[in-house]
Amino acid sequence: GFTHANTLKQHMLTHTGDKPHVCKICQKGFTRMGTLKEHVLTHTGEKPHVCKLCQKGFTHASGLKSHMMTHTGEKPHVCDICQKGFARMGTLKEHMLTHTGEKPHACKFCQKRYAHASTLKQHMLTHTGEKPHVCKLCQKGFTQASSLKQHMLTHTGEKPHVCKICQKGFTQASNLKKHTKIHAGEKQ
Repeated sequence: GFTHANTLKQHMLTHTGDKPHVCKICQKGFTRMGTLKEHVLTHTGEKPHVCKLCQKGFTHASGLKSHMMTHTGEKPHVCDICQKGFARMGTLKEHMLTHTGEKPHACKFCQKRYAHASTLKQHMLTHTGEKPHVCKLCQKGFTQASSLKQHMLTHTGEKPHVCKICQKGFTQASNLKKHTKIHAGEKQ
């Protein structure tokens, strides 16, 4: 039972589907004011829950709790099919799609389907032209964070991919791979 009438009233909203607390930014509705307050942090970028081990911030306490498993190595959610373990239940659910072949996420523009929502989100950028990852030095935009990271090497001059034969450095692994072909005739 419920000890307070307000707690019962709050609980009943889960059955009615009523979401009286609405985000002023994106109009998403919530049954609880506390959940709305946490949601607003996703818009402000505020991350009040900080890992004491690595200082990574999270908008939700649950995100920090899941993150802590990366430090402990704990993986309590195990796939029944292949026994692979996961720190988060959501990650296990996404993993299950690799076994079923299911692709529940469809592009509204071209109907291409994806197993993961994150892959669809990435694909959508090809239609919108949006480039959310912007270089702070030259303002060039990229669709993927990894492309921005790669681009940053042009500013730093860093060449992390080094030929084992002649020690020539490259910013991209693909360029190193092309380069190694010139040594194909040489003895290693």
